[in-house]
Amino acid sequence: MSGLEFYLTLLGMALIAFALRYGPMAMLGRAHLPPGLQQALRYVPAATLAGLVFPALLAPGGRWALGPHNEHLLAGLAAAWVAWRYRNALLTILVGMGALWLLRGMGL
Repeated sequence: MSGLEFYLTLLGMALIAFALRYGPMAMLGRAHLPPGLQQALRYVPAATLAGLVFPALLAPGGRWALGPHNEHLLAGLAAAWVAWRYRNALLTILVGMGALWLLRGMGL
């Protein structure tokens, strides 16, 4: 594949990706969604985040680990408490990563 073919392919893929994402937004921007659907769609970000985070916390390595030796779960609980108490995203990330680092250093 020559350099020109590569860049044309890259440009084509970028345009297709943009169209696939922009198309529904453009159509829904003009349409009025029913209130029930609007309410349901408000939960999509939280549900998506939970679907990404909870398997990593509860089953690191693909196996359930709900005991006190699961450093991911313990660090996640510390981060969840900080998020609930202080409502500060940066502090939550720092505490979660710091707790995981400390727990791994302790050999848990």
